Amino acid sequence: MSDDLPIMEMTLTDLRAAMAGGRLSCVDIAEAAIERIERLNPGLNAIVRFDPEEVRRQARTLDERREAGDDSPWLGIPVTVKDNIWIAGRQVATGSRLFEDFEAPEDAIAVARLRNAGALILGSTNCSEFACKGVTANLLHGETRNPWDLTRTPGGSSGGAASATAAGLGCLALGTDAGGSVRRPASHVGVVGMKPSSGMIPHAGGFDEPIYGNSVIGTMTRSVADAWEALALLAHHDPADPQSPSCRAPLRPITEPLPPSRIAWSPRLGLGFAVDPDVMQACEQAIEALRDAGHDVVAVDPPWPDGASEEALMPLQFASLAAIYGARYRARDWQVDPDIGRQIEAGLALSGAEVAAALEMRKALYNALTRLFRDRDFLLSPTTPATAWPLGQMGPARIEGHDASPRAHAVFTPIFNHCHVPACSVPCGLDGGGLPVGLQIAGPLFSDDRVLALAAHVEGACTVDFTRVRQVEGLP
Repeated sequence: MSDDLPIMEMTLTDLRAAMAGGRLSCVDIAEAAIERIERLNPGLNAIVRFDPEEVRRQARTLDERREAGDDSPWLGIPVTVKDNIWIAGRQVATGSRLFEDFEAPEDAIAVARLRNAGALILGSTNCSEFACKGVTANLLHGETRNPWDLTRTPGGSSGGAASATAAGLGCLALGTDAGGSVRRPASHVGVVGMKPSSGMIPHAGGFDEPIYGNSVIGTMTRSVADAWEALALLAHHDPADPQSPSCRAPLRPITEPLPPSRIAWSPRLGLGFAVDPDVMQACEQAIEALRDAGHDVVAVDPPWPDGASEEALMPLQFASLAAIYGARYRARDWQVDPDIGRQIEAGLALSGAEVAAALEMRKALYNALTRLFRDRDFLLSPTTPATAWPLGQMGPARIEGHDASPRAHAVFTPIFNHCHVPACSVPCGLDGGGLPVGLQIAGPLFSDDRVLALAAHVEGACTVDFTRVRQVEGLP
């Protein structure tokens, strides 16, 4: 640990070492967090609910736990929580004016586990309404900015979590990922975004989730080792989540060497997606580093069924939004984001047969991915086909020199939600403009620890220093 590294830029491992050595207390960490959030967050709009006195109260209680003999390694670790994840007794709005006066009656399972372990819960991070857009902007809290370039978006829907993590406004961020909402923003800000297998981190109760079963609790951290630590704490069975495995093997330690693996590299995911040259170059350099390390990496595309596309799956999100919010939308109970309104209307217009067809496509995609994993241990692709784009746009105007649709930036991630498998975005380089690029690593169901082990290989091979965000010190 560097002695001159600011407290809020330390990794979880660094903070633990400093506390164990008596160099830091929970109150010290809290004061550092408060100072940094008050100084940097006004320029980012990453954290939308923050009470400094509540943070101080938590810290004093946590130091009392330490003095009483509690040696939990999570005591005082600063975390943020996405605005659609319940924190007991606090306002949580899922980015919507429909819930702007809602107070969560209980902690989400992941929040309760962090709280019980002694984590310091700093506040709620911004997200798009109902976490159903690829940018982080809503009518309740406004738009979140990317700390690498304040004129650009961090993506979405967990953009507040991503921006906060990259800017050192927390050591760990909880987000949700139903189609890439953790991985894509992580890629855009140069942090590690882990989407675990469905059920690996129990996710039950709280707000109703569009596409039930697809959305998982994910994490953002500034190192792969920290992502493993978060998974080790949070990934335990809870019967409230029917996807939560009641019996599984212990997590493989991140420090245990990963043997040479059979890796499928699919630069366009077998679906012809456009990818900007700078993104492709950064990803291919990481692929070459894996080959040099002894891994068997071959260009292989999954054997997807005919008609495979995100469009074929979107009826599930539209229909779910319509089922959950359609009646209140028709009654005009709140001022809705126009894009969310269009999604609800699309869902109201769907037939049962169209929704069933999307479910059949999901089954076919899972079967195709299962066939690939019989011969390959991992599937790698870009996390996103382009780096962060200007604020106020749903996506980049052009990708690889071609006009891009509003969802063209999001095409690499949703399939892995529908197939329920783990996928991690790990920083692998910068584009020509100095913006981060992410490589996506997916593996078979419940291979989360091995996915993180390979991510650690990529992290070690890529020499870009992501510990300091280039422009963050210039923020107001």
